[in-house]
Amino acid sequence: MVIKAKHRSEVFKAPDYETAARMLEATGDYRVLRRLTPRPIVVPCTSRRDEKIAVIVDTETTGLNHTRDEVIELGMVAFTYNEEGRIGDVIGTFNALREPSVPISPEITRLTGIAPDMVAGQVLDLAAVERFIEPADLVIAHNARFDRPFCECLSKSFQVKAWACSHSEIAWSGFGFEGSKLGYLLTQCGWFHQGHRAVEDCHALLEVLAAPLPSEAGLPFGHLLASARKVLLRIWAEGSPFDMKDMLKARGYRWDDGTDGRPKAWWVEVDEEAGEAELAFLQREVYRREVEPFTQRITAFERFRSAR
Repeated sequence: MVIKAKHRSEVFKAPDYETAARMLEATGDYRVLRRLTPRPIVVPCTSRRDEKIAVIVDTETTGLNHTRDEVIELGMVAFTYNEEGRIGDVIGTFNALREPSVPISPEITRLTGIAPDMVAGQVLDLAAVERFIEPADLVIAHNARFDRPFCECLSKSFQVKAWACSHSEIAWSGFGFEGSKLGYLLTQCGWFHQGHRAVEDCHALLEVLAAPLPSEAGLPFGHLLASARKVLLRIWAEGSPFDMKDMLKARGYRWDDGTDGRPKAWWVEVDEEAGEAELAFLQREVYRREVEPFTQRITAFERFRSAR
């Protein structure tokens, strides 16, 4: 674009901000963040046999406890991918507000930007939600342990899907990231966005998953797929001697007090191949006898599900 001045000898070019940003970055003294622009929706003409569908979900809620708090906003972005972890096109988005039966506190409004008057009279179309996720091979959330229980409270359709967590199932620190919160990841990838609104966070997460990792480590989405495909064994050290608690904790076991419907015991999750070694450890070091501890086989269909 060229702008002509009053005098014919004066010709001004409109600012080329991208070139200016690259010049600043080339000095090594500046880092420039670009506003994230959501990908356009591409309506697929035909479904290719090697193509799968993933749906990124994000919820805004009245609090942290899915047994008493409620969803006030649901955002989703559907995209295609293949078995190798290549991300294709965005094929649909969904975003809706919902009026809860419990109050929205000022703190939640401050965090989410959602005030009570914004959700007044708003009802979530659950039939539309179920149509949206029906073709999904994988559901992704950046904190699936939080989002999955809330989503399952909305619709049983979420219960039968494989889930992946982009927060806990990608070793972000090992790839040089300073934090695993979505805002940190997005910033280190060179973008900024309007955070804490559901569909905007979904678009942001998609770009983070599609951003190449350093040292030719591939795409974060490829690592997420590999993690989601793993089978884990959740082993419960029920009835373990009290004086073994420090040893169990040091080995990575976590305590469950039994109030969530699970056993009241120390537990750990290990790769399926490491199951025999973990059983041998318990028999040799903890129980000092032959035992068969309660063990659950955990796939992406069971991971991050609430006990109740």
